[in-house]
Amino acid sequence: MIRYALRCDQGHDFDGWFRSSDGFEAMRDAGQVGCAVCGATKVDRALMAPAISDKALTAPRNPAEAALQALRRKIETSSDYVGLSFAEEARAMHEAPGPPAPSMARPAPRMPAS
Repeated sequence: MIRYALRCDQGHDFDGWFRSSDGFEAMRDAGQVGCAVCGATKVDRALMAPAISDKALTAPRNPAEAALQALRRKIETSSDYVGLSFAEEARAMHEAPGPPAPSMARPAPRMPAS
């Protein structure tokens, strides 16, 4: 469900809940959305501020998330971050004598095929 701030052509502000953006537009176009103050059916969405949660998103919501969080922490503390040079670092470690050091990298954004 989506909550929209609405405004009629008379300048009245009110809100409404809709299944989707398309659902709102279909109901509005059919004249089924009316102003809560004057009943006008010429209604459109008003400018809205985004809803920002004040809850911290760091706490795991279930045991699976807690396990993944622990695994990520272990990998990040026991590996060297090599960034976008992961392939070069992996080749150098492969060619170097001795056991390889654990390393990690985040994937680079995909480049469009040319």
